[in-house]
Amino acid sequence: MEKLALQGGNPVRGEKIFYGRQWIDKEDIKSVQDVLLSNLITSGPKVEELEFKLTRYTGAKYAVAVSNGTAALHCACLAAGVGSGDEVITTPLTFVASANCALYCGARPVFADVDPETYNIDPASIEARITDKTKAVVAVDFTGQAVKIKEIREICDRHGLIFIEDAAHSIGTKYNGKMVGSLADITTFSFHPVKTVTSGEGGAVLTNDDELYKKIVLAHTHGITHDEALMEEAPHEGMWYYEQVNLGYNYRLTDFQAALLISQLGKIEKFKARRQKIVKRYNEAFAEVPEIIVQKEISESDTCRHLYIIRLDFGKLSCTRRQFFDAMSAENVQCQVHYVPVYWFPYYRHLGYERRLCPVAEEIYKGILSIPLYPRLTDQDVEDVIHAVKKVVENYRKR
Repeated sequence: MEKLALQGGNPVRGEKIFYGRQWIDKEDIKSVQDVLLSNLITSGPKVEELEFKLTRYTGAKYAVAVSNGTAALHCACLAAGVGSGDEVITTPLTFVASANCALYCGARPVFADVDPETYNIDPASIEARITDKTKAVVAVDFTGQAVKIKEIREICDRHGLIFIEDAAHSIGTKYNGKMVGSLADITTFSFHPVKTVTSGEGGAVLTNDDELYKKIVLAHTHGITHDEALMEEAPHEGMWYYEQVNLGYNYRLTDFQAALLISQLGKIEKFKARRQKIVKRYNEAFAEVPEIIVQKEISESDTCRHLYIIRLDFGKLSCTRRQFFDAMSAENVQCQVHYVPVYWFPYYRHLGYERRLCPVAEEIYKGILSIPLYPRLTDQDVEDVIHAVKKVVENYRKR
């Protein structure tokens, strides 16, 4: 039995609300079942269909479906030519893959600080960290809000850098009226179950550049090609012949995963509208609570939010974040924290990274908490979450 959050109180509901949850319906299940009953369950027509639909939806010229968002970032760095001795600038407020992708290629991640209001990477901090070793920028659309693409694009062009947009959170988001996926040199998506659309696990790499596309394709298929134009020994012996021309990886997506994602893409605008409605209600509710700081958005971003983050002002609260987190759990509302600054982890510390590299990001981290956001939340669920947050704030408000 759940313990009570407040003395003499009752949890706001009997069933726990989790911070994120996938939407799978009968149409999704049938799409997977159809593929499982077909002749090809991997390396078949559904992957190609998915890639086409991603280009149509985003406006990108090319899309390559891969096994997960981390694989997408690795392929992006490989295509960008990131290698030993290079540096790749990214944000510390992200999942580790945004930085690890540089390490996979033998390069060094360099962490730029974030904007104190949007929590996205700060273009001025990017500029300040560029050296003659900098090869690329991995800019993360944190929570789903687009980064300042225009400013970052100008910085990358001025310094001859590859602009990789880590859009793991932001499929469905538009920047100045154009869909994320078609704006950076390379864009990566993730389709993990808590994201806006899912294939269970899965990812994609998008680009408008012909040469980058060829490199991405090779990177995700062992460096193997059937394309005679890329072979050294062509003409080949027969249709079975292929060549490995690079060192690549097995990052392919299955056809049944592709089928699920195709079905999900058919609902993405409905998902986006529901997420935006919930975000609007949260913003209205928490604007009235002085102990909570609401994440700001830039006017250029028409955001499909993946996460909703509240930032707790502990100068006005008599609790720790753990106490607040546990009290929310006792109200049957499960929260999460996104993210621990990447360079705080032991692995990075052993590589020589120290704390205080990005003071704004570290200060933001200390107060953030992700609350439930997903399309299956009912209006009553949303009100229950708001009530729980306000109830816990009231209990810990400094008098």
